[in-house]
Amino acid sequence: LKFYHTFLNCEYGKNTIKFLRLHREGKKHFVKEVEVCTHLRLTSAHEYLDGNNSLVIPTDTIKNIVLVLAKKNGIPTLEQFAIDICKHFMTTFCQVAYVKTYVQEVPWQRLHENGVPHIHSFICVPDGIRFCEAEQCRNGPLVVFAGIKDLKLMKTTQSGFEGFFKNEHTTLPERHDRILCGELFCKWSYGECKDFDFDCIWNKIRECIIEAFSGPPDCGEYSPSYQKTVNSIQMLVLSKVSQVQVIETVLNNTFYNVVDMKNLGLTNDKEVSKCSKHNLPRLFRNTQP
Repeated sequence: LKFYHTFLNCEYGKNTIKFLRLHREGKKHFVKEVEVCTHLRLTSAHEYLDGNNSLVIPTDTIKNIVLVLAKKNGIPTLEQFAIDICKHFMTTFCQVAYVKTYVQEVPWQRLHENGVPHIHSFICVPDGIRFCEAEQCRNGPLVVFAGIKDLKLMKTTQSGFEGFFKNEHTTLPERHDRILCGELFCKWSYGECKDFDFDCIWNKIRECIIEAFSGPPDCGEYSPSYQKTVNSIQMLVLSKVSQVQVIETVLNNTFYNVVDMKNLGLTNDKEVSKCSKHNLPRLFRNTQP
């Protein structure tokens, strides 16, 4: 009896390369603090099969290459930096069959004092983390993904959950007016690498997410479920941003239950709510027609 084995994935690489890139224009400073992960797959698996390391690019070398590219090219956008990394490995090392790079940014924003932007001071604002991925197989297209994660959103009314399936195991009451709160992860694909204005597109998609979640500023928009809200976000992005080919969203929802204060002699008109639990993420995907 003979057994045959096939290697499905022989990737390796360097994770969590963290650094700050400072750019100066006269007295004014610009910062990009990023975390980079770069993985490679080689044209052979000799290092796995035979212990032959002759084609292996050390992970320390991978780290140094990322830092050198940041020094030489700067980081005009996260996406362009990821593209630069992929192109470097593909054009420099003939033994590389596949490269994938992930880049995420620390959300530093320039400080303002009395409306005046400071030339060299910044504040970290947790209003969503921008990230991107780029990957390429040898003789294949360079494909770019981008996204936003850890974006916490809440609206205190114009949300409910009614008419759902019920059986003997159902204890959840129907609600026509509840707090809708969630932590959003959204990732989209641009398809093959093109000369896009990545900053402009990313900001536009973020605006679409907020618009679809909240509705008009003077009245909002009713959400019958988390699922419908996620679909509204995806449909708005796909309708307004033609560069997006595929979009997927994970919504990690947070429940707030109104505290019963009758035993305390008080009427709680939805003013005090207790954060009860986080559900597992819900994944939804949509594509351009």
